[in-house]
Amino acid sequence: MVRATRGVVEGAWYFEIKIEKLGESGHSRLGWSMEKGDLQAPVGYDGNSFGYRDVDGSKLYKAMREKYGEGYVEGDVIGFYINLPDGALYAPNPPHFVWHKGQKYMCATDGKEDLPKVVPGSEISFFRNGIYQGVAFKDLYGGSYYPAASMYTLPDQPNCLVKFNFGPDFEYFPKDLQGRPFPRPMIEVPYLSSDSRIENGVSDEK
Repeated sequence: MVRATRGVVEGAWYFEIKIEKLGESGHSRLGWSMEKGDLQAPVGYDGNSFGYRDVDGSKLYKAMREKYGEGYVEGDVIGFYINLPDGALYAPNPPHFVWHKGQKYMCATDGKEDLPKVVPGSEISFFRNGIYQGVAFKDLYGGSYYPAASMYTLPDQPNCLVKFNFGPDFEYFPKDLQGRPFPRPMIEVPYLSSDSRIENGVSDEK
């Protein structure tokens, strides 16, 4: 899996992926991954990533395939919509770091990790060439969600190729969101460094 470096915790967001090349034996699974999603496995392999499959348009979660929408092929543009209303209220507490003798350490907890909390009204939906495929996943757990893709082909075949578009200009921005909140392009997500400082955009920390 490849995963973007900027994730979203709250609000409605959108990005696109164009299927540039699959070849005769290539396949892809595209979607969203949380921070704990397994990068050594395809999108939708575990409970921390959510995928949309090219072969039959099925959706994937915890390695289970379920009938969902249309399959997609080379040249198609897939749109990715996520909505996390008030998601920051349900996200786990970020790790706390301290500096000691010039080194950064993560503080030990009391042994009680945050239990996952469902974000009410949350959902992930996909679009194929601007055509809405329906709600794929809902009642998402709070946390950071990152654009993600995984590709596969046989060893003797050319590599598959997909192209991410984080905006602001999209090929197939949805014309009908059916009453859903209007999403912002992923290009507007600020980059949060490893020590929780916002490196672009404006921080609201006091």
